[in-house]
Amino acid sequence: MVKMLQGGRTAAPARTRAEKRARGRQRRRRVLTKLNQSKSLYLFLIPAIVYFIIFCYLPMYGVQIAFKYYSPRLGIWGSTWTGMENLNRFFDSYYFWRLLRNTVGLSLYNLIVAFPFPILLALVFNEVKSPKLKKAVQTISYAPHFISVVVLVGILNLFFNQGNGLINVFLDKMGFEKFGFLTSSAAFPSMYVWSGVWQNAGWNSIIYIAALAAIDPQLHEAAQIDGASRLQRILHINLPGILPTAIIMFILDVGQVMNMGFEKVFLMQNAQNTETSQVISTFVYEAGLINSDYGFSTAIGLFNNIINIVLLLTVNKIAKKISDTSLF
Repeated sequence: MVKMLQGGRTAAPARTRAEKRARGRQRRRRVLTKLNQSKSLYLFLIPAIVYFIIFCYLPMYGVQIAFKYYSPRLGIWGSTWTGMENLNRFFDSYYFWRLLRNTVGLSLYNLIVAFPFPILLALVFNEVKSPKLKKAVQTISYAPHFISVVVLVGILNLFFNQGNGLINVFLDKMGFEKFGFLTSSAAFPSMYVWSGVWQNAGWNSIIYIAALAAIDPQLHEAAQIDGASRLQRILHINLPGILPTAIIMFILDVGQVMNMGFEKVFLMQNAQNTETSQVISTFVYEAGLINSDYGFSTAIGLFNNIINIVLLLTVNKIAKKISDTSLF
């Protein structure tokens, strides 16, 4: 009797293991079947995967430089460990609070101003009934996106240069005093943000136009029958229809709050406006590439990315609780 019980206990785990192996084989077959059915689509993922591996994952190997006194002669592994010294240097430096204030302030200003504009443009484009007019207006609004940052800053100099910029020439002709739009610390944030709105609002509206196109037309027909005005249909049909898309885009934008575009800030920066134009990304450039303090600049970049991750996770969790829409 004891032997029979022992044999039963031995057989049960064996059956369980066999069932698990069988289920595992079934899952693998299902995955392989799906991959085979959509193999042409998965091929398009290969360039993106290669890009992220080369430029995002492999560089993570160098993060350890943030905790070392890095010497190119000794290499990453041969350099001396310094622990938190590089981060402490940054936190204790004279520039820390100014850099943090400028970076966060400029990012929040950009987020508050730039985020609603693509939504408003998409709603306006959706209400244009003439196909030719709609295409023309959309093309005009998309065009600035294809201007490089260097050309954009050149255009700003052409219009707002204090010496012979078109705006200042006009002000001078009208009897007003010329103003240093590009050299004023007070004017820099607005120049940066509003030029970005002009350049990217039209292009960023594409995703919201696509979301509006997915809304069932029968909802609008039923609302019209009930006597709803155009504004009421926008408020109660269009806006709720694109809300999940807007939430996802907002989460992604918040995750980039600490990552101000280096190129544009760097090109617009000069000795007169550094009080507001000196942000973390430009400081990292100066510390790493100009002063060759690689460990210090890597530590600052690591701090920057950690803050971005915390913000992304926090906003994602809040959005999931409030609206049931989130990235993950």
